[in-house]
Amino acid sequence: MMRWLGARLFSIGTSLLVLAVGVGPRMAAATQCPNGAGGGEALAGLDGELRLRWIDARLTTTAEHARLWTWGWGIGIVGGTLANLAPLPFVAKQDRIDWYVGAGTTIVGIVPLIIAPLDVVEDARELHARVAGGAGRASSPPALCALLADAETRLVRDAQNQADGQRWWLHAGNVLLNSGVGLFLALGYRHYVAGVFNAVFGSAIGEAIILTQPTGSIDDLAAYRRGAI
Repeated sequence: MMRWLGARLFSIGTSLLVLAVGVGPRMAAATQCPNGAGGGEALAGLDGELRLRWIDARLTTTAEHARLWTWGWGIGIVGGTLANLAPLPFVAKQDRIDWYVGAGTTIVGIVPLIIAPLDVVEDARELHARVAGGAGRASSPPALCALLADAETRLVRDAQNQADGQRWWLHAGNVLLNSGVGLFLALGYRHYVAGVFNAVFGSAIGEAIILTQPTGSIDDLAAYRRGAI
């Protein structure tokens, strides 16, 4: 009986030792980094690598949505422009201005997508390359915290960039531009139907582009600040 009890205690002690050896390094390896991005106390208590990996994953996801948004609307705008030009050979000469104006105002919509893409596309690519290049447990705590600070800066910047893309003046500018096109056709050429159509349809498309712009980083920043990762 005593021999069995001794063996049992030895087995339990060995198991506890193995557990302590396995868990101890993981607990010791946790890296505490300074708060960034306006985070609170809940964020400060989280492992630095966990925070870094979360930002990397969230920016990558939003960047994928941004690319789909850009390419989707870009292809649609080019298609709409061609659709306005295709009927020209079959349209009376005096009515061709309607189609030229429609094509011109449609293709203008692609300009912002090309010259001012969402910042998250480039930020996500650069951050992911740095993280994949060796950041993590193998990094020294100062290096990990420096990379986390950079990731937090990118998250804040991308959230601000996406919020700027939803500002009221963009909606107002869209309506004013398309209303001006409508007035140009209605008052300049007495093409009232074409003028109304261009104003209404152009405004609707512009609003659709603005409202479907990805805004994931805005919600991600709010969640990050709460430590809800």
